[in-house]
Amino acid sequence: MRTWQVRDVMTTDVIAVVEDAGYRRMVEAVAGRRVSGVPVVDLDRRVVGVVSETDLLHRVGSGARSRWPWSGRRRVPIEAATARDLMTAPAVTAYGDTTLVDAARRMDRERVRRLPVVDDLGRLVGIVTRGDLLRVHLRPDDEIRAEVVAEVLHRILAVRDVRVEVRDGVVTLDGPVRRRTTAAYAVRLAGQVSGVVRVVDRLREVPDPLPPGGAAGVAAGGRTPDRTG
Repeated sequence: MRTWQVRDVMTTDVIAVVEDAGYRRMVEAVAGRRVSGVPVVDLDRRVVGVVSETDLLHRVGSGARSRWPWSGRRRVPIEAATARDLMTAPAVTAYGDTTLVDAARRMDRERVRRLPVVDDLGRLVGIVTRGDLLRVHLRPDDEIRAEVVAEVLHRILAVRDVRVEVRDGVVTLDGPVRRRTTAAYAVRLAGQVSGVVRVVDRLREVPDPLPPGGAAGVAAGGRTPDRTG
């Protein structure tokens, strides 16, 4: 079963600033692209921090009375401030193979709106935003249905008699299964398919019939069919 990853939704056309970028250049990068922040990279494109619009607006809000933004223990005049002085470091990042669920949890935990995406060497390859993570829920219903049928029902559970309907991301499973545990697995796995909003369970348990002779046949050593499905 395919799990959507950050590389499936990230933006690769990313603007970044270098560590010694000046205040005006940072404002141009943020305001010009209408983004809430930009990664800060070194000369090898490794992500070393992030400068957000909050960082920049704080300098505007300080007004003419305070033109000395703090940088650690150093005070730097705003006209001399660089990305290195204002950035939040280290940056909270993700890899291309990070799942969307993990990326969303990381954003929530760190209270950030975006994650620079890096390769194994820490070099910038993209950026993913909260809005990007929501794109999975725009996945077409027929595509979701095809994955639920092929991957969940046929490949994993070997179930053939269950009907699947998908409408606006809501999956309905309807039909017979031989065990209630199979129904529970089907609902749980279908809910993990990318783009699924909710799963409606209309599955019903239909146990295997007893062998010829009924209970007496079992007592006499008869074998019941395998309870698979």
